[in-house]
Amino acid sequence: MSTYPVSDNDEERIQILNAFELMDTPPEHEFDQIVQMASRIFDVPIVLISLVHRDRQFFKARVGLAVCETGRDVSFCNHAIMGRDVFLILDALQDERFRSNALVVGAPHIRFYAGAPLVTATGHMLGSLCLIDNKPREIFSERDQLVLQDLAVIVIEKMELRRLELKNEDSLTRFMNITSTSPDAIICSNSKNQITSWNNSAELIFGHRSEDAVGKTLDIIIPQEMRSRHHAGFSRVVSGGPTSIIGKSVNLTALHRDGHKIPIELSLSQWTEAGEAQVGAIIRDVTKRVAAEKLLKHAAEYDHLTGLANRSTLKQRIKEACDAQIAAAILLIDLDGFKDVNDTLGHAAGDFVLRVTSSRLRKRVPTCHMVARLGGDEFVVFMAEIADEHKAIELGLALIALIEEPIEFQDNSIYIGASIGVSMRSGADYDGEQMLGNADLALYQAKSDGRSLVRMFTSEHRHTASKRGALSSSMRQAWANKEFELYYQPQVRLADGVITGAEALIRWNHPTLGVMSPAVFLPVLEAGLLAVPVGEWILRSACEQAAHWRNIGCDGFRIGVNLFAAQFRTRDFAETVESALNDFSLPASALELEITENIILRNEQRIMEPLRYLRSLGVGIAFDDFGTGYASLSLLKDYPVTRLKIDRSFVSGVERSKKDEVIIEAVVRLAAGFNLQVTAEGIETREQESLMRHYLCEEGQGYLYGRPMTAHEFTERYVSMTDDNLTYPIINNPQLPEQGF
Repeated sequence: MSTYPVSDNDEERIQILNAFELMDTPPEHEFDQIVQMASRIFDVPIVLISLVHRDRQFFKARVGLAVCETGRDVSFCNHAIMGRDVFLILDALQDERFRSNALVVGAPHIRFYAGAPLVTATGHMLGSLCLIDNKPREIFSERDQLVLQDLAVIVIEKMELRRLELKNEDSLTRFMNITSTSPDAIICSNSKNQITSWNNSAELIFGHRSEDAVGKTLDIIIPQEMRSRHHAGFSRVVSGGPTSIIGKSVNLTALHRDGHKIPIELSLSQWTEAGEAQVGAIIRDVTKRVAAEKLLKHAAEYDHLTGLANRSTLKQRIKEACDAQIAAAILLIDLDGFKDVNDTLGHAAGDFVLRVTSSRLRKRVPTCHMVARLGGDEFVVFMAEIADEHKAIELGLALIALIEEPIEFQDNSIYIGASIGVSMRSGADYDGEQMLGNADLALYQAKSDGRSLVRMFTSEHRHTASKRGALSSSMRQAWANKEFELYYQPQVRLADGVITGAEALIRWNHPTLGVMSPAVFLPVLEAGLLAVPVGEWILRSACEQAAHWRNIGCDGFRIGVNLFAAQFRTRDFAETVESALNDFSLPASALELEITENIILRNEQRIMEPLRYLRSLGVGIAFDDFGTGYASLSLLKDYPVTRLKIDRSFVSGVERSKKDEVIIEAVVRLAAGFNLQVTAEGIETREQESLMRHYLCEEGQGYLYGRPMTAHEFTERYVSMTDDNLTYPIINNPQLPEQGF
């Protein structure tokens, strides 16, 4: 009993396959070209032309695979020949039919497979043209499937043509029998260039009836401008002279009866009959194929969504400029806020934004320069023969202003921004890959500096990136080795000096350097892939510690936790917070999440819903570093904020600057109007404390009360036990020693 599907007419199918005489034959250039082209078009490492025989499959052409055949029992292509549509497996490990297949669990580790059956004119499935990747895919579009089927048609046409050529070599009689049923035009002529045979397909392709064509010269299907070349070549063939086209397929242009030109594929054969040279031609109208190849070429060189040049075309253009030593500039453009469009309005809106953006870029960038889409929301402007960096920056600023114009989609006005990195090279100091890399580093700097900016690459960017990469690698190791630790800084009620809670702060306990300041590693951590898992660890660890202090008697103790922007990009952020509260039985009111204005501005659409939900549970929302951002006031009315934390820069200067006093007084009054609590950060002296109390700040935090410390130190210093209960110390009681940190 077979372990794989077999059609009812499998033996008949195998006989048809045998007739093609392709099994176990050496590679042939025409088939190899197709698999190589398919590999480039679909960006897959493995492409095969598989012929499925009785108990095995043979690869007539292959790229990316060393073996030339496998057993039929493990063949994906055996499944592909069971129907006429493309057989598609997006992830073999998720498919019960293939997850234990030897080609999945072992080399070549197939995860993605797409196979278009090779269908003969009689409807028999001989095998497939298949794409294979060791990585799964989320989608293989209908357009991709149609292109793959078109390529499969070309393969079967090549197979049919090869079979016909073999039969022509066998005998002229068999050749003549084929002419009446062949879908190709089959035309014979004598040594005088006169047509002696003209089949039905020739009538259909060229418009001349057989009785009108026979006896005429071949000139009736040859365009005027090509006739002199034809006469010379024909004379050479019939005289036995050297020729390079006999037995080969060549692409030419022919003439229809009504005068229009037809792209054809021509194969010639020559023999002698009754002592006279005869010439036979198999001609195929390849109009549809030429159109398909143009479509494929366009698909391989241009982005299907925007119509802009794609990555491969851009790199070729850059290489040409490099080879010619032409001065040039690259503007690497990344859209700001695009992901929010997809998340809130859907991918249809996102695609619309990309098309509008590409149209704006095309209209603004001079036609002598190339505009390309790298993928996602990244675009590139390549400016050849430009050595003036001011022109590049000027164009970049103009493009940002253009992109920031509102985009109307259905009933929505969509606002996005853009950041641009620029790199330039001239003369011999020029390398395409390096230029793109440099532009990417400059783009990173533009985003770090606040977005909606243009930054020109400098050598310092590469040095910074190298340090950042080394630090990121070290942090991954630190995370694995559990070198991160939470420190806690007390927060004090200014009216009576009682501790109300603490802010949890991450520290890196480096094995050789000791405890590292967050200023050294926090920016890299926040921008990297560790932000989400480390952020969740901070949240859960802080909740667990706060629950412990409350359980031993610290009623009303509140823990403050800072958030990374990346945490809001996860769809389950609110659920993560709620889970931490439930797991450690911590009341929602005992947790205060601290967010900065930058987090809000970068996640404006997605941040609102989870914050409102958490606030409905009772979680506090503190606006950290308040007063340092330009949009703070407008954000207060929209976000569920419960506390403002006055930035330390205002508190530390309050003894010397009247302006700082005015700002603090204004913030406190503003908070009162919004019914918000206020915490002053960075209090270091009794005078600062007195001034904050004077301005009615409810709480304070700073070195006057204690530096950030471990949970153990915090417990020993600030949590005291009595026989009856646990109490907080009064930090500013004169009887207590002042904290001299």
